[in-house]
Amino acid sequence: MAKRILVLDTTLRDGEQTPGVSLTPEQKLDIAKALDDLGVDYIEAGSAITSEGERESIKKIAGEGLKAEVLSFARLLEKDVNLAMECGVDGIFLVAPTSDLHIKYKLGSTREKVLEMVEKLTGYCKDAGLKVDVCCEDGSRTSPEFLMKVLKTAEKAKADRFTVADTVGALTPGRMSDLIKPLAKKARIPVGVHCHDDLGMATANTVAAVRSGAAIVNVTVNGLGERAGNASLEEVVMALKTVYGYRLNVKTEKLYGISDKVEKITGVPVPPNKAIVGENAFTHEAGIHVDGILKRPDTYELLKPESVGAKRTFVLGKHVGMKSVKRMLDELDIKAGEQHLEEIFKQVKYIGDKGKRVTNVDLETIAQHVMGIEKKQHIRLEELVTVAGNKFTPTASVKLKINGGDVVESSTGTGPVDAAINAIRKATKNVPFELLEYHVDAISGGSDAIVKIMVKLKSKDRIVTAQGAGADIVLASVDAMVNGINSIMARMK
Repeated sequence: MAKRILVLDTTLRDGEQTPGVSLTPEQKLDIAKALDDLGVDYIEAGSAITSEGERESIKKIAGEGLKAEVLSFARLLEKDVNLAMECGVDGIFLVAPTSDLHIKYKLGSTREKVLEMVEKLTGYCKDAGLKVDVCCEDGSRTSPEFLMKVLKTAEKAKADRFTVADTVGALTPGRMSDLIKPLAKKARIPVGVHCHDDLGMATANTVAAVRSGAAIVNVTVNGLGERAGNASLEEVVMALKTVYGYRLNVKTEKLYGISDKVEKITGVPVPPNKAIVGENAFTHEAGIHVDGILKRPDTYELLKPESVGAKRTFVLGKHVGMKSVKRMLDELDIKAGEQHLEEIFKQVKYIGDKGKRVTNVDLETIAQHVMGIEKKQHIRLEELVTVAGNKFTPTASVKLKINGGDVVESSTGTGPVDAAINAIRKATKNVPFELLEYHVDAISGGSDAIVKIMVKLKSKDRIVTAQGAGADIVLASVDAMVNGINSIMARMK
């Protein structure tokens, strides 16, 4: 049997230290339950010393009855541990600065004093019935000899786990291997690794540590964390499982879902080219790639999209091939003959050469024009009024003609665009859809710039991309929404 690797998720502690991220107790509990459902082994719920709100969060998580072991970060101070104990946690992530740099300039102490405090605080935690993970802060810049002394001191005090932190992301995979291998060989307790991504090597370093004997990986969803972030949960898990065959308790088909949840709650967008969970991770445009994918997916995909809860998509641009166009027409239920297909393909190529992306709605319009099909407008904007200003809550009123009948709705929002979109939502409440993405580009200069709006809507398992353009950003946004909803209603019919 392949070795079992344990996952310690620190999204709620190190991940929340991402600049600009601050979570409420309810949000942290929501993420913790999702992590537990995902199958992580340990959840670092926060640092009890931080604030009363943080302690409330940790108490909620610790009292939820999760399968995962719930931990609180603590320094080598009894007051940190006492506050964590009051929160009802299962264990302590006990952090000891171990590099000479940290000991001298951060602590103003000595190696001997650090060893004394590790032994004392570990024993204090164990006497209270807590699990203890002794973590060497800046362990990657600590002398190997002193790391070994810290390990043996932790073992003597009955610590349950020992973690080496690459706190400033200073290592490379080779150096990580050299550091971990002797520790793991002589350790009587599991060795873990906590990597940061300052050099873009957090995932590679974490995998190298496991290959060198580490049994626990510290990770965050979407690679959140201070500065450049931490090792990404989804990347580390999939690399260990698919490349090396390690056993993990993580239900990988839920990775995309938890990534989406954390993105929405934290407000930190996932880059489209992010491995595993990025929008482009399973998206194909180039003709030669699409041809291979349609014949056999693993020609251009290392992972099956379903294995992480994602879906394969095709986009149309200058690199598009005929098979991509035909595939998307099939998804739109448009049956084009060979002659029509050739003309549709040429028009898509022409638009792509102009540097523009062809959306589902664009393709549908092109096909209907080429094939002489009259496009039925299920929904049409008749009237739009917006009010905004320093003394007014942004408000919008829309009048839509939906399948021949008039519908009038109004709503408020954070701005006129948001208010208008909310009014559209209310007016089309019988059409099931979710706004996944809203993107705006200025395509000319000046205060009267022409803007292009692109929206991505999801209805059940279908995703529709549509756009609108004009000098009025509110009207362009409403046009994009109406175009997308029209496409959804056509499919519903």
